[in-house]
Amino acid sequence: MSINVAIIGCAKIAHLHAKAILQIPELSFKAVWSRTPESAQKFVVEYGVKSYASIPEMIKAENIQMAVICTAHPYHADPAIQAMEAGAHVLIEKPLASTLQDCDRIIEASHRTGRKTGVISQRRYYQPIVRMKKAIDEGKIGTPALGTIQMLGWRDRSYFESDAWRGSWAMEGGGVMVNQAPHPLDLLQWLMGDIDEVFGYWSNLNHPYIEVEDTAVAVIRFKNGGLGNILVSNSQKPGIYGKVHIHGSNGATVGAQPEGGAMFIAGKTTIAEPPKLDLWTIPGEEHLMEEWNKADSDEFHSVDSMTWYFKQQLIDFTEAILYDRQPIVTAEEGRKTVELFTAIYRSQRDGKPIKFPLKPEYDRDDMDGRLS
Repeated sequence: MSINVAIIGCAKIAHLHAKAILQIPELSFKAVWSRTPESAQKFVVEYGVKSYASIPEMIKAENIQMAVICTAHPYHADPAIQAMEAGAHVLIEKPLASTLQDCDRIIEASHRTGRKTGVISQRRYYQPIVRMKKAIDEGKIGTPALGTIQMLGWRDRSYFESDAWRGSWAMEGGGVMVNQAPHPLDLLQWLMGDIDEVFGYWSNLNHPYIEVEDTAVAVIRFKNGGLGNILVSNSQKPGIYGKVHIHGSNGATVGAQPEGGAMFIAGKTTIAEPPKLDLWTIPGEEHLMEEWNKADSDEFHSVDSMTWYFKQQLIDFTEAILYDRQPIVTAEEGRKTVELFTAIYRSQRDGKPIKFPLKPEYDRDDMDGRLS
């Protein structure tokens, strides 16, 4: 059985999805929709697909069963809902949305229409992260007791000027937390478990020409009693690294560096360094880290690293449709990342820890403290 696919939103990241789709025999790339006809036309020329001015018309005319949402973050909800109401399952680029209101609209539409929703979290497929998750699930570090993420990257003025929507609250929805940090935020809560409360701060340290934050810090208490720390920033030239470390109740630690060197920018750069383990103190396994890193590096360099991990998640979503199961990363799972960065915005506004779970704020218009 072949599944007809459309891409909604034809920005730079959409090209990586298109190339990954073309590598999967069960998928047939049929059509695109974009708010800017010029970007859609580039897909028509490069991939031989059709361009439509209406999402429902496209879904019906091309019998689209899967739509991949690649619009700017504040514009995920409406296209996703239109696609679901027209009959398509939707896979949404990270984050699920820029606000909890939009997250809940997407989830409600998924339940109402019976369509599946997934969120792109392709770093869960990095082999070092897979090794960490397996060790934690097998109890090799005891209970996850302390989790830390650090993402020290850089974005210059030319990056923010490369697309009109970058750097503004209304069009990007936020800064480093909404655009670059969803991946490490997702990994932290996936590896550590559900969150009880968060206290955080955010700021713009050295990007005066944009509205949004370039740096955020936070501390977390998890429901299992564990603690966590977040430091994410776009203010370190030329970009240093991204790390995630999980320390266990038995004293053992597992940790990885998913990103090293200058940070990856869709459509402009390649991945600077292969992901690798950088801490592994499980008794009896300490000596294996070097061996694993060599194997993982060899695997990384044997594939097209720019599309391989997108391909793995597209395969999972394809199988979820074909075999009528839930995808590995559901919309509900994607909402957790939005809940986490929303808590940091609200914490700075309110000057106090924010308890979980969070509900949308329908009685305020300050974007959870972003506009205060």
